Amino acid sequence: MTTPLASLASADDYRGSGLVFPEGFTFGSATASYQIEGAAAEDGRTPSIWDTFSKTPGRVWNGDTGDVACDHYHRVDEDLDLMADLGLQAYRFSIAWPRIVPAASGEVNQAGIDFYSRLVDGLLERGIRPVATLYHWDLPQYLEDAGGWTSRATTDAFEQYASVMGRALGDRVHTWTTLNEPWCSAYLGYGQGGHAPGRHESASALSAVHHLNLAHGRAIQALRATSTGDPDYSVTLNFHVLRGQGDGAAEAMRRIDALANRAFTGPMLRGEYPADLLEDTASVTDWSFVQEGDLATINQPIDVLGVNYYSTATVRLWDGVSPKQQNDGHKGAEGGTAWPGSNEVVEFVEQPGPYTAMGWNIAPEGLEELLVSLSEQFPEQALMVTENGAAFEDAVAEDGSVPDPERTDYLRRHFTAAHRALERGVDLRGYFVWSLLDNFEWGYGYAKRFGIVRVDFDTLERTVKDSGHWYRELVRTRTVGA
Repeated sequence: MTTPLASLASADDYRGSGLVFPEGFTFGSATASYQIEGAAAEDGRTPSIWDTFSKTPGRVWNGDTGDVACDHYHRVDEDLDLMADLGLQAYRFSIAWPRIVPAASGEVNQAGIDFYSRLVDGLLERGIRPVATLYHWDLPQYLEDAGGWTSRATTDAFEQYASVMGRALGDRVHTWTTLNEPWCSAYLGYGQGGHAPGRHESASALSAVHHLNLAHGRAIQALRATSTGDPDYSVTLNFHVLRGQGDGAAEAMRRIDALANRAFTGPMLRGEYPADLLEDTASVTDWSFVQEGDLATINQPIDVLGVNYYSTATVRLWDGVSPKQQNDGHKGAEGGTAWPGSNEVVEFVEQPGPYTAMGWNIAPEGLEELLVSLSEQFPEQALMVTENGAAFEDAVAEDGSVPDPERTDYLRRHFTAAHRALERGVDLRGYFVWSLLDNFEWGYGYAKRFGIVRVDFDTLERTVKDSGHWYRELVRTRTVGA
């Protein structure tokens, strides 16, 4: 993650062909509840922080909200048939917490349970493994009103919610994932402000880091205690794969690696916060929110570590004089930072293209590097690519098809990177393409399309893109083709 592998030549285009994935390697796709479900005020669901955030003027492009999104809540059978047609072996979805526990009283909403139970049963009927994420950012608004992830009480509520879901679905879910990308929840939500709840408080961001870590550990314990099947347990992290520039490159990378990566892998996989992270952030917080026993609770054994990867980032020490570059790949928000303790020290410089529609550089070698690095750091830990994909400006052809050669090429190159990691001995169990459907892309609204299936947001019609047809063939043959 912090040391580029010299063996990876930049001239290598990663366009593999004829690469066969082993039997048992899982091919899937992924979505998230607020991004696709819609039905935001139906069947007992109450607002999440993303409902509130998206309805606040200026927060989301074009004033878009997830009120309808892809209307997956009402079209679940159609979408399940679509997954079966694509040949998906697994489907990673998230559960909307405010559908399950819609009020501070903690009372469970049976209609919410029933929806996800139908989804899981529908997946199993089609031979698709359910991979359920408890938290993909839609915190109930009533919990945010009481402090959100800066409050220890939110970890209590999350543990109770995990117990509810373990009892309801733990006999049928193949893999439980506690959190999706807690980095985004903490730093973009409470520090930088570009994500819900949109706060600009550096100390709160670090408090949120800890309480999300603690919530993970407590949820694993709760799921194990209530699941009657034999599910795997996991968490999904979005790793920052770093490049450095200038004389202080190593120091710039160390600082960002501590905040972005080791703030989570340290406590979750080693039972400790890195000493350099605590030192770097000492001017922001004294970390007194970490209580005795917390680290042991966080450090729960997991069956698989979820890895989300899209691009690399290039950092250098800022001279404090020239205009500060902030090309960290995240939609900006005035007045906050995602890098507490290092914002005045490190800058993110522009990287060479090509780029996706998100402005993210396309660097498949970064995925191989990341997987190998994680395998070296945590040799006993199985890995899964839980998100990888790309947004491009898709256009519908005259015949109604959706040719998206850039996305197909992107996926081919990144599957090639994953295959190379396997050949280098990485225990990589599978790969989930992001995303199954075009959807509500958080602060970008409906302006960015990641799906291998196009959604017409006027008619809600689904059309498999050429990349989806390519992926179907990859799943069928287990072989990367041109």
